[in-house]
Amino acid sequence: MSLIVQKFGGSSVANAERVFNVADIVTSTYKEGNNVIVVVSAQGDTTDDLIDKAKEINPNASKREMDMLLSSGEQISVALLAMAIEKLGYPVVSLTGWQAGVLTDSNYSSSRIRKVNTERIQLELDKKNIVIVAGFQGINRYDDITTLGRGGSDTSAVALAAACHADLCEIYTDVDGVFTTDPRIVPEAQKLDEISFDEMLELASLGANVLHNRSVEMAKKYNVNLCVRSSLTRAPGTAVKEAVKVEGMLVRGVTKDNDVARVSLCGVEDTPGKAFRVFQMLAKKNINVDLIIQSIGRDNKKDISFTVQQTRIEETLELIKANQDVIGYDDLSYTTEVSKVSIVGAGMVTNAGVAAKMFEALYDAQININMIATSEIKVSVLIDQGYEEKAVKAIHKKFELG
Repeated sequence: MSLIVQKFGGSSVANAERVFNVADIVTSTYKEGNNVIVVVSAQGDTTDDLIDKAKEINPNASKREMDMLLSSGEQISVALLAMAIEKLGYPVVSLTGWQAGVLTDSNYSSSRIRKVNTERIQLELDKKNIVIVAGFQGINRYDDITTLGRGGSDTSAVALAAACHADLCEIYTDVDGVFTTDPRIVPEAQKLDEISFDEMLELASLGANVLHNRSVEMAKKYNVNLCVRSSLTRAPGTAVKEAVKVEGMLVRGVTKDNDVARVSLCGVEDTPGKAFRVFQMLAKKNINVDLIIQSIGRDNKKDISFTVQQTRIEETLELIKANQDVIGYDDLSYTTEVSKVSIVGAGMVTNAGVAAKMFEALYDAQININMIATSEIKVSVLIDQGYEEKAVKAIHKKFELG
């Protein structure tokens, strides 16, 4: 008998018809003799609707109270799915994150899972129940409800799979798997049969909205047998695993990310420790910095530019302004009118000229590059917003990924 964890996103349970479709997938898996744990996200646009409701009452509500509010979306989903499975005549129980034993830190709105106590889940599985767990949420040491941040249900599913030693963790979405790029932008994008953890982690971190990046980190750490597939077509999905056959594909995927803002500090004193002070301040506030460029110092001054998420730009600017004396800069500027386009592939590390080919594609498309960042398996560029889809199409075609 296998233990299978199945996670369903908000679009998969968006209405009654889709809830019953999910119930059919779950019960089919159960009928095959498997133990089943199901993790569910909030229906459709529920989370966005709850955020709008909060803004009507208090635009500056505390993160603790926002977590209390937003966690209710998943609780609606698990109850409705349990009711559908009950109607089909199968034994089922729905659990909130805290009932399922998901323990987190106290970083409200973006907490991390510290431990999963599996006693309650195991008790329900021993009773032959299908166990449905609210994703995206847990409980901290103060017994407060916490949420894991956008996409956190993926992380909930992988954490439960790891803690319960599941044989398989299936992430169901509204697409057939992981594609070489967004098929809505490039219709000829092809589905990958498999992809490595490292490649998937880069794609997830760079804007591919298929898996939450922390879920991939956790799957890699605990070697969870992970698969991404569609809840609508039920076609074979994409296996995410440690080692894959590259088969000559230098680049596995092209992504775009519009949640980017560029910050520029001009006239920073060219003395040791200035960059350290800037990025240490941001790190203490959990503000992730991605692309960084520092100019060669002239006249004892240098310029530093970097990117952060658009959602953290106000916080970033306030922090830098409040510490101008410590940093020592002449001018601060920023823009949110930029996008990041990236290529990812494990085959890139042993092949020269991949970056040049990407830059050639952008040159042919007459798209200017503002910033560049590279690693062993990725190349990212910052370009003006509005050109990102054109860039993705040009790069996808240049590498013949269709």
